Amino acid sequence: MEVLAGQKHKHLEFTLVAVSELSSPSVPPPSTPVIARFSADSGVAELRFRQDSGFIDGFNVNLGTAQLFKLGPLKSLCISGSSDSNKEKSFARGVTVLFRNEEESRDFHSAFEQWQNEDVTQGMHLPNGAISDVKSKFDNKIEPSSAKMYFHYYGQLLHQQNMLQDYVRTGTYYAAVIENRADFTGRVVVDAGAGSGILSLFAAQAGAKHVYAVEASEMAEYARKLIAGNPSLGQRITVIKGKVEEVKLPEKADILISEPMGTLLVNERMLESYIIARDRFLVPKGKMFPSVGRIHMAPFSDEYLFVEIANKTLFWQQQNYYSVDLTALHGSAFQGYFSQPVVDAFDPRLLVSPPMSHVIDFNEAKEEDLYEIDIPLKFVASVGTRVHGLACWFDVLFNGSTVQRWLTTAPGAPTTHWYQIRCVLSQPIYVMTGQEITGQLHMVAHNAQSYTINLTLSAKMWGPGAEQGGIIQSSSCKLHLKEPYYRMSQPQPYTTAQDQQPLQLLQPQDIPIHTDDLEEPKLLQQPLENSGALLQ
Repeated sequence: MEVLAGQKHKHLEFTLVAVSELSSPSVPPPSTPVIARFSADSGVAELRFRQDSGFIDGFNVNLGTAQLFKLGPLKSLCISGSSDSNKEKSFARGVTVLFRNEEESRDFHSAFEQWQNEDVTQGMHLPNGAISDVKSKFDNKIEPSSAKMYFHYYGQLLHQQNMLQDYVRTGTYYAAVIENRADFTGRVVVDAGAGSGILSLFAAQAGAKHVYAVEASEMAEYARKLIAGNPSLGQRITVIKGKVEEVKLPEKADILISEPMGTLLVNERMLESYIIARDRFLVPKGKMFPSVGRIHMAPFSDEYLFVEIANKTLFWQQQNYYSVDLTALHGSAFQGYFSQPVVDAFDPRLLVSPPMSHVIDFNEAKEEDLYEIDIPLKFVASVGTRVHGLACWFDVLFNGSTVQRWLTTAPGAPTTHWYQIRCVLSQPIYVMTGQEITGQLHMVAHNAQSYTINLTLSAKMWGPGAEQGGIIQSSSCKLHLKEPYYRMSQPQPYTTAQDQQPLQLLQPQDIPIHTDDLEEPKLLQQPLENSGALLQ
């Protein structure tokens, strides 16, 4: 390492063994060393590579947009866009750097970070004249405390284990990838929000040419260890620590794979990052695994659950709690308990009508479409009963070229770590068989990485004079999806009333995706024989 005298940080040089483009085949080290030079001669901090007496053409790295990743003790990957302001900026490119020893590797990484911190964050002008944003799109819409907790949670192995041991989830992903080898063989894959790296390893097993595993939490380090422990696959996987909104990749991907689903499909707002990754990394007409998501909804009746929630508020009805009257807070406590969506696995016989669905096509959806979701509701009651709220679950489609496979979280199907979710009304409504139930499910995203839910259910006029229409009962509630009630006790045994016919819950393959919802009519042509099946 050499700092040229005269001006602090004006120039900084390192002697390297070799430098090459990531896409280039491995070549022997050159006979003469390569010099890596940090400089800001033109007012733009950049890294250039020189051999003999001249700089290597096309290897300029703009430190304002660059990222550096360690691939091994003596090898690193530098990713950046072009630093030539006269050229139209294309997709990022990668340069591999080979060091003489580990100490020089550490010094180079330290210098790289120092040059970025001292020059880039002080408003240094980028080649196109724009000022580098201090905050990414993710940072601008998510509050720091929520993001910190989110990445801390997913940076722990015990939570990754919980997801890995969800054999419906993991097995369906594995089957969707392996059964569609034709989509992966020889292709570039991006794993967005890679977590432990398990999906990246699946993609490599299916023959991917190279996989970029992008993970923002500390789990990226564990992913590197896991991938290094599988060297036959790991040599085709690069782990990149950072958010999909910020990182740069050296090439476009043919396939984008991710597990971005939260409770009610949209919780945690990872779907937005999935769509951003699509726009940033995927080639036109590239494949997404999964490609379609559907939220399913149906009114339900569950007297046990309603009484259980209402009974929690009895504490606040005490008039002599250590000589204190608590009843002034009973109303607030009552509303608080009913503002919690219930997460559990319930008996599908509790459903009052067949479900309806809301489709999100990940290939076409815009990020902004997920900021506010408005779903009109319309059902016909199959039984006369009290309706206590709206039950919701989701499924996603892996639209492979060989096999189309569904991952479902439906009641009655094998339970997943997502379970199902129920929005409970504090004031139930009464319905008769054949009576129409209408309403609205309105979800608004907020900066704590979740949604506020506003639900209204109404019973329309029934019997003589029903043709005149009109609402005879209506009930509404506001719920906070980020603060659910995790109810993991075993469901109570439910009996079917004499006048009630058990509902046959539709399987994912039985629910058609209408052409109004998707522009790919080939999804509609026939039932999917392998839908929802677990990997045996």
